[in-house]
Amino acid sequence: MKYLIVILLAITTFAQQKTVYVAYIDSEIDLGLAPYVSRVISEAEHNNADAIVFKINTFGGRVDAATQIKDAILSSKILTIAFINNRAISAGALIALSCTKIVMVPGSSIGAATVVDQTGQKVGEKYQSYMRSEMRSTAERNGRRMDIAEGMVDERVVVEGLSDSTTLITLTSEEAHKYKIADTVLTSFNELLSAFDLKNAEEVSIKSNWAEDVVKFLNNPIISSILIMIGFFGLMAEIKTPGWGVAGTTGLIALTLFFGSSYILQLASLLEILLFVIGLGLLLAEIFIIPGFGVAGISGIVLIFASIFLSLLGSDPFLDMHSVSIAIIQLSGAMLFALLGMFFLVKYLPKSTAFNKLVLSESEKAEQGFVSFPSEKELVEKIGVAFTTLRPGGTAEFNGKRVDVVADSEYISQGTKIKVLRVEGIKVVVTALKENIN
Repeated sequence: MKYLIVILLAITTFAQQKTVYVAYIDSEIDLGLAPYVSRVISEAEHNNADAIVFKINTFGGRVDAATQIKDAILSSKILTIAFINNRAISAGALIALSCTKIVMVPGSSIGAATVVDQTGQKVGEKYQSYMRSEMRSTAERNGRRMDIAEGMVDERVVVEGLSDSTTLITLTSEEAHKYKIADTVLTSFNELLSAFDLKNAEEVSIKSNWAEDVVKFLNNPIISSILIMIGFFGLMAEIKTPGWGVAGTTGLIALTLFFGSSYILQLASLLEILLFVIGLGLLLAEIFIIPGFGVAGISGIVLIFASIFLSLLGSDPFLDMHSVSIAIIQLSGAMLFALLGMFFLVKYLPKSTAFNKLVLSESEKAEQGFVSFPSEKELVEKIGVAFTTLRPGGTAEFNGKRVDVVADSEYISQGTKIKVLRVEGIKVVVTALKENIN
């Protein structure tokens, strides 16, 4: 009986064991963070977790990345808790508002979500209108005050007792709790678990994996520019040289990495990838099939440029001339460095010791006895017979040796006696003997 009770207690304890997934938003918010958050949510749902806690400590980052993360959190059917242990500023505030519950530690803050450019300057009304809408709708979804969420973006929004029309709203932990932005203020993660009936729950901490880190690394503007530069350099090298070699393969790998990471981060769509594939196909056809360089090659280059340019623009909700200018600068810079690389390669590499080991550095001259075809100068003044009809080219026979010849006239019949007039390189010029005419 005693053992039965122990077994029943063990079964009951196991059955009541809860699981909490923990994710970390503790750096700049960029597009590389979105796949990580989506993976955490997917794993938590697959394993029937009871809650997901997002530990947030960020000054913000890209709004399009925060929007992707916000959408993923709002679509989750699991309890989501934002645990702000220092700050949730700008895009971080949007992510926090998307969680079902918000917990802040004493001394933490949330707000200041106006949209700024790369220099920290406030951008135009179109940007602010979009962000106000995102903040307002997200707050409404989770039953929070929409006016305060909107005031975090626009200083013109007045909240009585909290702000006038001159300052953005940024709340301390106590203010956030007072104005019902935060659900509670707690000092530790363990207190959070107790507050939401998750005490003794199994904690599953999820960090970004190597693949997500690689994609994030490749999406860095400097790295993506380098990949584009290598791609351009490789393709230009293949255009200037016959066949397909290491340069082209390296360039193709670089562009594949660029488009692959862009597709994962939702910067490049199937359209951009299709344009690139078609452009590359036209370029390869120009290199291997079509002689010279014409319409197919130029069209291929234009399509490749267009696909890269559109991928740099991405799905930015704030697309304007500033974004277009940044993409043009990045693309032009990559092209310029690729051209400089080609210039130095052509100018200096053939003079280097390493390059000389790969190529033949000495020329083979005719005066040294090197010829592409054996000379037939010994045939001058020789008499032979036209083995075939010469129209004017054909074959003649001299003492049993057959030689390709060219008649100095338009036509010499087969079997006609001929004489070699001169030898010009590999061309043996003959004429019909006068005795044939008689």
